[in-house]
Amino acid sequence: MKTIYYYQTFVGLDKALDHIEDVDVLIVSSIHFANDSSSKDNKKSIYLNDNKPYDPIFNDMWLQTEKASVQGTTIMLMMGGAGKAYKELFSDFDTYYPQLKQLILEKSWIKGIDLDIEEHTSIDNVKMLINRLVKDLGNDFIITMAPVSSTMVSDGSSFAGFNYKELYNSEEGSYIHWFNTQCYNSYTFETYESIINNGYPPEKVVMGMESGQFDESTFVEALNEVKKIKEKYPNAGGVFDWEYLNAPPDGSDPSQWARLMKDI
Repeated sequence: MKTIYYYQTFVGLDKALDHIEDVDVLIVSSIHFANDSSSKDNKKSIYLNDNKPYDPIFNDMWLQTEKASVQGTTIMLMMGGAGKAYKELFSDFDTYYPQLKQLILEKSWIKGIDLDIEEHTSIDNVKMLINRLVKDLGNDFIITMAPVSSTMVSDGSSFAGFNYKELYNSEEGSYIHWFNTQCYNSYTFETYESIINNGYPPEKVVMGMESGQFDESTFVEALNEVKKIKEKYPNAGGVFDWEYLNAPPDGSDPSQWARLMKDI
């Protein structure tokens, strides 16, 4: 069972690095694309949050994620989330995509990408992107997606505007390593089982929480739900938390989330 953090607020990983064996995956967030208003020619550029990914502001983050990678943690990038990353990407794919590919190749410890699509996007464009990633980076490059739980429980449209089951059952679906399912409305065994009953294999489904869902006094409820999942589905994909900054139950040490989950 994988333990996964999304990592967007770069507060430092010192505490996690002390027991990095408890952290299976770190997903550095979030990649998007835009015109560079600071350049004279308004050049189109890749961004990590509000800055270009090579900005010195990220030096410590890249050093620490590389260190975590050397010690066995899988480092990934998240692309999308709030904003219009995919609209911009597909508006000029031949300009933006090479910058994404270059970043992944230059930061050689990046082993995968999480496609968090929260805007209407053509399924054909998503298939094209997946195929390009596989072609350029190989079958071992990890590709995940981050749908909301309701999209996985019952088939239909999604924030992305397409049916995830249709994508999963397509040729490109075979390249999706797992789904980081946003269970922000219902972090329960019942939600997880409903997804499995809808035809998704347990090993492909990671159940995700938002840090604000639980605190020190209620986090035991989350642990109990995960225990029930693990008992019935020993090969469950895992759990994630958005985001590392304030992962429960200990506000002063977010790394404890992974330790407690890994104990299960």
